[in-house]
Amino acid sequence: MTAIKYRTADVGGFNLFYREAGAPDAPKLLLLHGFPSASHMFRDLIPLLVDRFHMIAPDLPGFGKSDMPGRGCTFDQIAETIDRFTEVVGFERFAIYVFDYGAPTGFRLATRHPERITAIVSQNGNAYEEGLSDGWNPIRAYWMDPSERNRTALRAFLSPETTIWQYTHGVPDTILISPDGYSLDNFYLARPGADEVQLDLFGDYKNNVALYPAFQNYFRTHKPPFLAVWGKNDPFFLPAGAEAFKHDIPGAAVRFFDTGHFALETHAYEIAEAIRDFLPH
Repeated sequence: MTAIKYRTADVGGFNLFYREAGAPDAPKLLLLHGFPSASHMFRDLIPLLVDRFHMIAPDLPGFGKSDMPGRGCTFDQIAETIDRFTEVVGFERFAIYVFDYGAPTGFRLATRHPERITAIVSQNGNAYEEGLSDGWNPIRAYWMDPSERNRTALRAFLSPETTIWQYTHGVPDTILISPDGYSLDNFYLARPGADEVQLDLFGDYKNNVALYPAFQNYFRTHKPPFLAVWGKNDPFFLPAGAEAFKHDIPGAAVRFFDTGHFALETHAYEIAEAIRDFLPH
């Protein structure tokens, strides 16, 4: 089954758009995107794994073509929606591929339902303080003082120029970066209300950091098969964050690639090969 299907699921009255591919009886893989992207970030990866896995990639609430949540959106709420979504689409036991915002979402699912998670692939999906770069300083300032001034300062992260920079920073040859990804991201960021949701999530990210010890305890206790595939030039999540998984999961595999934050834009084939070598089938 090579066709990718584009569907929408009703999750308690909330519409979640998602991509689905692969044979229904194949091992299941849930793909969770990050900021400021959507499920289209997996457009190159899915065809490379479709013979091996049954894959579903949702647009998180407030992203892509999924419904926009109300003001005050939190990562707890996003994880709760994705948790219920997995039940709606019949994902009972599955591996997770987490990137950026997908990591605190997926790690919440894992800590809540460790029996459901068969393996974890983390692409620049952080769970350790040492993985946070100085690029987080403006957001940290908002955590410490959630004033309107500090909130307004974060709007620079939502500009079209910043989105393009996130895709190109740390990439040795930027002509390899398709404009498709960042152009779609900027289109969706321009949806009415999207800016306020994103600013709310910047503020709430402090609660992800507060959960790092709980995530790490899950890793130590359950030791899921774990693969980190990391763009080593990421301006937000440092290589030390990838290596740190080995503290709690000694058998974790860590692969670095000479690229930036959106590693799939330049290394989809290499990452697919690492997953094929790593995940059971």
